[in-house]
Amino acid sequence: MSIDIDTARKVAKLARIRVEEANLPALASQLSGILGFMEQLNEVNVDGIEPMVSVTPMRLKRRADVVTDGNIQAQILKNAPDAREGFFAVPKVVE
Repeated sequence: MSIDIDTARKVAKLARIRVEEANLPALASQLSGILGFMEQLNEVNVDGIEPMVSVTPMRLKRRADVVTDGNIQAQILKNAPDAREGFFAVPKVVE
């Protein structure tokens, strides 16, 4: 796929970047190169391959799903700078 100068100009406008008229052919060439590389990646067979989130194997730490005693509202609100009627009080930001 090839990007022409008009498309490069439109992409620059949508990205809200100023590109001088003399630099548009280079931008069009770079964008065409990116799209060409993406087409090459689409040719790779990835059937049966798990998606990666990291290059090192990682597992999220999980806590035990146990019932706690709860009912510690007073202890939690003791840390609040301002608490009213059993809730955290925050300043009003919308008039």
